[in-house]
Amino acid sequence: MSDKTIPDFSFEINASNNYHHIAGIDEAGRGPIAGPVVAAAVVFDSFDIEFIGINDSKKLNEKQRNVLYDEIISKSLSYGIGIVDNHEIDDINILNATMKAMKIAIDNLSLAPDFLLVDGNYFVHKEYKYQTIVKGDSKSISIAAASILAKVTRDRIMEGEIHSQYPLYSFDKHKGYGTKQHYRAIELFGTCEYHRMSFLKKLSYPVQGELFS
Repeated sequence: MSDKTIPDFSFEINASNNYHHIAGIDEAGRGPIAGPVVAAAVVFDSFDIEFIGINDSKKLNEKQRNVLYDEIISKSLSYGIGIVDNHEIDDINILNATMKAMKIAIDNLSLAPDFLLVDGNYFVHKEYKYQTIVKGDSKSISIAAASILAKVTRDRIMEGEIHSQYPLYSFDKHKGYGTKQHYRAIELFGTCEYHRMSFLKKLSYPVQGELFS
């Protein structure tokens, strides 16, 4: 039943009884074994905006996400992006890195939100009132919009800058996720500077020396 849920502005409208600027927060890239984790925050100034096909970014294809990415930016009152790289993920763990990316995204908004709607079941922020929503990217348009901005931003980093530096890993194809192709590349070439070493150790994968070190 949840897979058929279409996000709407119900959570935003409910929160607007007490708050004015409501930000949806979500992230992309918690699971990959390479690359950054990226978060986004999105604020809309109206709750009667129509989006065709907006949903959890994982339920959309690349073309749909790219179209919605531009539409979200044009229709939002403000949006912010937060990026935490793989080295910091290794240093502070993925949960803390995700929280940091979300807080950076909030700080990068052009206005301070009054209230946050956050995807998931865990979030801590001392400055803002917030509500966590499990599968929020399938329920709240603001969170769905944030998930799309985060996903598109991260994919463009992986298939652009990172892939161009290390094309042997085919980051443009798997975006750093642990596919058979990706693991095979690590077997052949070792790891590169963008791999999350803590993830590879956690998976007990035989990691070789740094490529081009």
